[in-house]
Amino acid sequence: MTAGGAPVATPAPGRRGPTALTAGVRRWWRRGALGQRLRRLRVAWGSSLRLRVLAVTTVVGIVALVLISAYLSERVRDTLYEQRVDEALADAATRTGLVQQQFDASTASTPALVQTVANDIVRRTQSSGSGAVGTLLRRSPTETPVTSLITFTVGTSVDLSPDLRAAVRETGAQHWQAVELGPAGSDRPGIVVGSVVAPPVVGPYELYFVYSLEPEEATVVLIQQTLALAALVLLGLLAAMALYLTRQVLGPVQLAARTAERLASGHLDERMTTKGRDELALLGRSFNEMADSLQEQFERLAGLSVVQQQFVSDVSHELRTPLTTIRMASEMIYDARGDFDAVTRRSAELLHTQVDRFEALLADLLEISRFDAGAAILDVEHLDVRTVVRRAVDLAAPLAERTGSHLSVEQPEEACRADIDPRRVERVLRNLLANAIEHAEGRGIEVVVRADARAVAISVVDHGVGMTTRQSEQVFDRFWRGDPSRARTIGGTGLGLAIALEDARLHGGDLEAWGSPGVGATFRLTLPRRAGVRVVHSPGPLVREEVVPELPNQLLGPSPASVPDLAGTPEEAR
Repeated sequence: MTAGGAPVATPAPGRRGPTALTAGVRRWWRRGALGQRLRRLRVAWGSSLRLRVLAVTTVVGIVALVLISAYLSERVRDTLYEQRVDEALADAATRTGLVQQQFDASTASTPALVQTVANDIVRRTQSSGSGAVGTLLRRSPTETPVTSLITFTVGTSVDLSPDLRAAVRETGAQHWQAVELGPAGSDRPGIVVGSVVAPPVVGPYELYFVYSLEPEEATVVLIQQTLALAALVLLGLLAAMALYLTRQVLGPVQLAARTAERLASGHLDERMTTKGRDELALLGRSFNEMADSLQEQFERLAGLSVVQQQFVSDVSHELRTPLTTIRMASEMIYDARGDFDAVTRRSAELLHTQVDRFEALLADLLEISRFDAGAAILDVEHLDVRTVVRRAVDLAAPLAERTGSHLSVEQPEEACRADIDPRRVERVLRNLLANAIEHAEGRGIEVVVRADARAVAISVVDHGVGMTTRQSEQVFDRFWRGDPSRARTIGGTGLGLAIALEDARLHGGDLEAWGSPGVGATFRLTLPRRAGVRVVHSPGPLVREEVVPELPNQLLGPSPASVPDLAGTPEEAR
């Protein structure tokens, strides 16, 4: 019973309800051969414009030809039928007049003589070759018969309907009716035409002539067969024409699509073959001109990129020598700051800090230039990833304590060994931990290690300000910041996460980010267990289930501020 007292129907024990039955039918349909064929056909229909054009053209052609053939067949049949009926009525009227004239000219004075004369007249009329296949002479049942002997059937016999006989008797005029010749079910069409004649002595009689429509029916069948054959020929020609047109029109379009795919995959020298001066040739030439322009732009941008990379690399190397001198001078000044006044002492401390930042930025620029030039290489060792994780966490623990955050590690008990470059993996983890500490706002930070047969995943989870989906897509961009107005407590070069992403990809792995404002953020590093294997699935967690309202402008992205080295080398926070 429901709350309102209305009964609720429940399935009987052991029986499947409507939902379960529907689900079972759907599973059977999906698994069945017919369902699979229909799904393949639906996929082919949606992916092939040529198939749709051919199918629509063929279906429309079939429908049009069927309608036209049916209309023509109906018109021809009706015309032949009407013509044959008119001929039969005219012939029956002529022959009825001849029979009446012969009766009028007869000198028979007794019923027996009238019967003999009627027999001769009817037989001569039937054998006159006028087209009738049968002649019937019947006594009118309303008249008092003088004799019941005059009733003839010559040729084909048919069953006369009472309505036809009544109409002939009552009006005395000519009437006709469609009949079936021969036994029931023989399907031999015909018509019977009746009228009244008056033999001498015996009174009025009903005279009927039977005509066959089989020749007309044969003509209609022949015309229908001819129309069907013509329809098949026209349908074949229509399909061939549609195929030709689709090849002529869709062929260049498909070629343009394939060429565009090749261009998108990096083959910038791919071009379309053009012939003629029509619209499709104009399309091909315009496409080739666009491809030429794109290739020129890409080559120019690639050249500028190479120049830019070379410039950054050269400047970074050239700055190392003067930076070493500046470093030595700043160290001397910094060590002697106790002898200075307060203003000079503060300046010495700022100089020392900014030299550290400049050195960190220079090191990161050199590292980025190695990635851009493809010169970065891995120094692979088969190690337990848990050891690298623990070392990175221990280095970040003092910084976490200063900000009030607590670091915890969740990892499997068995070893998670993989082919990794420990220096690069540790650098990635230090960057992720510094990033989490910066944005955790004193809350806890978890490091979760997961592994399967093919990959090892390390997730750094914080419960701080979080970030939006768009920010999680941009967080690995160089020098990007989500909110430039946010004050930083650690600082960074703005390149740490970009370098971390390149380190992950250099291993054949990936580095992903997820966040939700007010919930926190998760960064997941996935590494293959074997060098040279590309990661396709990560065993570690990324998206969390907590849902809170959006809090805009709560997250900082990469900034030009500096992140202090957690282990003696320059790093960066988010």
